Amino acid sequence: MKLRDIAHARTGDKGDTTNIAVIAYRPDDWPLLQQALTAASVAEHLGTAPGHVSRYELPGLHALNFVIRQALAGGVTRSLALDAHGKCRGATLLDVTL
Repeated sequence: MKLRDIAHARTGDKGDTTNIAVIAYRPDDWPLLQQALTAASVAEHLGTAPGHVSRYELPGLHALNFVIRQALAGGVTRSLALDAHGKCRGATLLDVTL
């Protein structure tokens, strides 16, 4: 099963930092999100330095928010990257196999 089968994601950016919120479709799947998605596992999946990922739990929303620093090659106005806003990272994270 892929993460996208039980959750959806929203991404945002501020300067050189991106954040990804992963929200369970059903409250029953919230414990699986908590267990499967650690800051370290997200960093590994996205190819980010482990120390740059922070995880925040939002139990009332059945969601996790990952803040990833130094992820956007300097930020939108400086980066020549194709995904300067980091929007593809949420879709990439949803490809995690649970």
